[in-house]
Amino acid sequence: MSGHFNGWIGVDLDGTLAVYEKWQGPDKIGEPIPKMVDRVRGWLQDGRAVRIVTARVWAPVDDASRQRDAATATIAIQDWCLAHIGVILPVTCSKDYGMIEMWDDRSIQVIPNTGERADQYHVADAASVNAWGV
Repeated sequence: MSGHFNGWIGVDLDGTLAVYEKWQGPDKIGEPIPKMVDRVRGWLQDGRAVRIVTARVWAPVDDASRQRDAATATIAIQDWCLAHIGVILPVTCSKDYGMIEMWDDRSIQVIPNTGERADQYHVADAASVNAWGV
């Protein structure tokens, strides 16, 4: 089913979308994680906007070496996306108010405005305590 959705879904690269064992350089990206790649393809088929969110493309303005690494990483990620997802996804290192959810191997979700961990509740209780119904 195709449709229009507001906002975008953020997907971490290393350890979420691609296998990550250890740092090998800005242009070395692991093999795709099939379940997550399939999930991203499904979102795209449904008309959802998806972006890769990764620290690989972060660089301070006064660090030319880090900026070169970030540019190298961006190209490598775009090539990886084309090869494994079939399209080039936008790549960023930051979230904004348009991001509606984030898939990441390091995140811990909290219940909005409480500081309470969402994973402390049973699944049956989650919808009543979590604004996103997750």
